[in-house]
Amino acid sequence: MKILGLNKSGYYYKPRDPKPDEAEICAAIDREHLDHPAKGVVQMRDFLVAMGVAIGVKRTRRLMRKMAIEPFYPKPNLSKLGRAKYVHPYLLRGMTVDHRNQVWSTDITYIPMPKGFLYLYAIIDVYSRYIVGWGLYSTLEADNAIEVLKRAIEEHGRPEIVNSDQGCQYTCQKWIDTLLDKGIAISMDGRGRCRDNAWIERFWRTLKTEYVYLNPWSEAALMREGICGYIDYYNNRRCHSSIGHVPPAKLFLGNTSKVA
Repeated sequence: MKILGLNKSGYYYKPRDPKPDEAEICAAIDREHLDHPAKGVVQMRDFLVAMGVAIGVKRTRRLMRKMAIEPFYPKPNLSKLGRAKYVHPYLLRGMTVDHRNQVWSTDITYIPMPKGFLYLYAIIDVYSRYIVGWGLYSTLEADNAIEVLKRAIEEHGRPEIVNSDQGCQYTCQKWIDTLLDKGIAISMDGRGRCRDNAWIERFWRTLKTEYVYLNPWSEAALMREGICGYIDYYNNRRCHSSIGHVPPAKLFLGNTSKVA
């Protein structure tokens, strides 16, 4: 153990299954957060209690943190020293997005499962609303985000700008170095400004209401296969009102121009 640098208790520890009601509570929190993203821990706890769930503020906070759910609201800006070292400014304000691969937007969302949850990483092309890359993982790691980005670039080419929130996966040296090495400009949402990344947030809502909540698969492989099928449908067959009632692939892969 000393040679490997491992702790005995950590080596022998076997993860416990979540409590029987935990998956249901997490799913309820996720649905409510989609509808009311400004709800904090106290309001979310009140919502759950009103549903008949016996839960306290501490457990609600723990579950929201575990799910990587954070309410959207302006936070105090006490000093520049308190900000993450790798935070970058928002570059898209006032910009006209008029061609593919000009701006990609990326984020991570929680996918509910009967015994816990998974994390879906995705990247959307803002001009066409085409999902250029995605991956389903069991952990929240910057390496996962980088893997999805590299696969997307290999398949679709390099974007000019990548926009993300200020989550730890996107404000770490690995992510920043990856973008800079590829000559990609870095844009990040303002603190508490969910609308700065509205394109991917809207996709999360569509995916969950049209597929995830209607198909509560018990196995990760089945959920991954199902999401793969839905994204194929979303990209190639589902018409999008904001781009002239055509599927995203028409703009991203074809020569069709966006209709106002």
